[in-house]
Amino acid sequence: MEFEKDILNCLEVLKKGGLILYPTDTIWGIGCDAINARAVNRIYTLKKRPDEKSMIVLVADEKELLRYVMQPEPGVFDYLKKTKKPTTVIYRDAIGLADNLNNKDGSIAIRICNDEFCRHLIKRLRTPIVSTSANISGTVFPRNFSEISEEIKTNVDYVVQYRQHDKTAAEPSTLIKWEKGKAFILRP
Repeated sequence: MEFEKDILNCLEVLKKGGLILYPTDTIWGIGCDAINARAVNRIYTLKKRPDEKSMIVLVADEKELLRYVMQPEPGVFDYLKKTKKPTTVIYRDAIGLADNLNNKDGSIAIRICNDEFCRHLIKRLRTPIVSTSANISGTVFPRNFSEISEEIKTNVDYVVQYRQHDKTAAEPSTLIKWEKGKAFILRP
């Protein structure tokens, strides 16, 4: 695997409560172990983001999602299989994640990640990871690694080398809320 060294370095940092800067199936993200409240708080501080504005969590597959959401509606999985663009879903009743990740109403935004690097990292860490855009809150999200500010790069504990030279203009995921068997699109 061309990213094995990055995976090992990320695992070491994440297990110690550190922050990583890494490529996802959408834009570059700042990440941490999603069950470590201190690490989550470090991301809020780095991004200068109010902690009532929750962040996205990445899981590797449907089975893992079921460990962190109470009774998701089964129809959401059929919907996700039909989507072409990476889609983040806001689920009610989050469980088992850092309390400072959940919205005040108990909901959480989770994406089943299809990116090979992220899936390997999540499976080997054995917990979900936070994925929030690699920018200071209120500024434009970076479309590729070269657009990430030095402030972000120098204040994380590890910067993934894999895909740094990819200049493809990435976009954030679609964001939906799933209620009563229907997708409500919040961000196309």
